[in-house]
Amino acid sequence: MAAASSFQPNGRKKRLLIASTDHDLWLRVSRQVDPHSWEIVKARSGAEVLHLLESEECQALLLDRWLPDLDAEEVRGIVRRKRPGVEVAFRESAEEERLLTSPGSAAGSTERAVECQPTGLVSGGATAVGQPAVNRDAEPEALPGMVGSGEALSRVYRLARLVAPRDTTVLLTGETGTGKELVARAIHRLGPRAQRPFVVVNCAAIPEPLLEAELFGHTRGAFTGALQSRLGRIHSAHGGTLFLDEAGDSPAGLQAKILRFLQDGEVQRLGSPDVFRVDVRVIAATNANLKARIAARQFREDLYYRLAVFPIHVPPLRDHPEDIMPLARHTLGLLCRQAQVLPKWLPPETCALLRSQFWPGNVRELQHSIERAFILCGEEQALLPEFFSSLD
Repeated sequence: MAAASSFQPNGRKKRLLIASTDHDLWLRVSRQVDPHSWEIVKARSGAEVLHLLESEECQALLLDRWLPDLDAEEVRGIVRRKRPGVEVAFRESAEEERLLTSPGSAAGSTERAVECQPTGLVSGGATAVGQPAVNRDAEPEALPGMVGSGEALSRVYRLARLVAPRDTTVLLTGETGTGKELVARAIHRLGPRAQRPFVVVNCAAIPEPLLEAELFGHTRGAFTGALQSRLGRIHSAHGGTLFLDEAGDSPAGLQAKILRFLQDGEVQRLGSPDVFRVDVRVIAATNANLKARIAARQFREDLYYRLAVFPIHVPPLRDHPEDIMPLARHTLGLLCRQAQVLPKWLPPETCALLRSQFWPGNVRELQHSIERAFILCGEEQALLPEFFSSLD
């Protein structure tokens, strides 16, 4: 098969996305392709592949058979449904290693490297070859406890349902009030640990001197005020899920202990030489820019990569404004049922007001505004704009 041009019609380089934890594979392929024609994009996990393909244009994907979070076949299926123009191939055998490094032109070598998949993967040209006609997926069902059907939230639903059946560590990122804990609870409920504990630790709310004892437990007399021994929150989550909320605010001194726990699955209480093995699935959340904190030496890079095996970004409300009214009506319905009153409604002028807001506090701010207006409206059946005076 003759090698096709490695340039897009607009003269820009084509992108080859390589999904693997094998650094040597990246190096080998990088040496074989013409750097003036091809750009190599690296991904360490299936989640990173899906994230990159949401935001970047790639023409080809080379998948390692082993990924740390998702099944490679599952990733290929999602890519084919969502990005049918991307050619997908597997790297899985010694023969493929030979093909990757066989002599020939740069473009031809790349073509051979990705032709390992029987359907064929053409490394150039404007038209994808070997791909069957594909219909787009139906929108994924909302997660338990969540409301909204916009594209931004649908991506969250899809990723959460993919990772829920596994024990993969998940990192939820997003602004305050976007619903990260709801996503964490949904992942727990949809997984095999649903009947086991879901234990929440807010790393920003517990004073630093007490956080280590809260997480890992302590023996009597381990520190001033430790009047009796107790197990920590990690141990309490045995068999279930530990949710580390605001993990980006964990103290620097404690980050090393959290890292060791994630690596070894072992817990040592303060003041005790005994080590306990625990079976815990970890989901972390943060509203901080962890990469910026790593650059400022406020957060350990190795801990970041342990937590961010499967990252999910929960979007701010301004990125899915189509969900403002469904969320508002759902909140109002809950308030009416809790107060055991006749259903109230949101007139058009109130809907227009709610849609026009920026909502810096996201879903939480919207919910609080609805609750405040619900109280102010008294016996009225309609929540008029005047009851939302704080939004003026």
